[in-house]
Amino acid sequence: MSALSDQLVTYAILAYLVAMISHAVEYALGNVRAVPATAAVPARELVGAGVGGPGGIVEEAAAGPGVTRPSRSASRAALAGRIAVGLTALAAALHLGALVTRGIAAERMPWGNMYEFVLTVTWIGSAAWLTVLAKRPQLRRLGLFLTLVMVLLLAFAELKLYVQVTPLMPALQSYWFVIHVSTIVFASGIFLLGVVPATAYLMRSGWEQGRRSFPYTLARRLPTAAGLERLTFALHAFAFPIFTFAVIAGAIWAEAAWGRAWGWDPKETWAFISWVVYAGYLHARATPSIKRNVATWISIIGFATMLMNLFGVNFFFTGLHSYAGVN
Repeated sequence: MSALSDQLVTYAILAYLVAMISHAVEYALGNVRAVPATAAVPARELVGAGVGGPGGIVEEAAAGPGVTRPSRSASRAALAGRIAVGLTALAAALHLGALVTRGIAAERMPWGNMYEFVLTVTWIGSAAWLTVLAKRPQLRRLGLFLTLVMVLLLAFAELKLYVQVTPLMPALQSYWFVIHVSTIVFASGIFLLGVVPATAYLMRSGWEQGRRSFPYTLARRLPTAAGLERLTFALHAFAFPIFTFAVIAGAIWAEAAWGRAWGWDPKETWAFISWVVYAGYLHARATPSIKRNVATWISIIGFATMLMNLFGVNFFFTGLHSYAGVN
């Protein structure tokens, strides 16, 4: 089961990679606008068509006046987008299979070390993305950025964080393990997804304000800035209470395991920093005098603190939470 899990992770990375390429194809072809079905063209371009018009001009009237038909490039872009979504769903299924088989091999929930934590967080982000996409298919082009994040994080986990399956260490053998870690994993996965529209919003809003330098030009094919900003807020507003509960559950578990609810352990400290930053984002978002792009930058800083808590603390600090398997 452990070997099967490793193989499924590799296949999932490949599927995410091909999905990213398909999204890139959609992105590249998606700037071709629909052609009006009644567009007038010079008669000499349609010699032999058998249709004439006044003044030497003929019209394609198959679709009727005021109707547009997609160009061939636009049709290909839409096909590439649908293929990308299908591949993302396949990758998520392979991803889930890797988690399930890893858990079966370990005879526990697959959250016992940093490698397994990253696998679970990224799957939550992918599953949440597919759920959002089912309700709002017009956001499909964000899949390019989401799949890029998946490929990078999973490849890093495979190359730098991988550890063999081991039993759960005694300090983690508690029912609080499931309560605390499941909620922190779920909230982290939603925050991971939330940073995608947040970044896209900053790019798109810059484009809408007339900035034409890279990376703003990359955003001209994204959904509107207002829609991206609302999605960013909705995801963070959903994840923040869950994250709050996870931090509280961790303090309760610490009281039972170590005899104190809070000891300024590096992971506890950075979890608190993340909580403060995300609370600051929600407060800024609800304050009319604060610009939306400023609030969005705070949410991105919040995700940076989450990455610091996930990677930086485990690599550079030692504490009671040193269960990463990399120290």
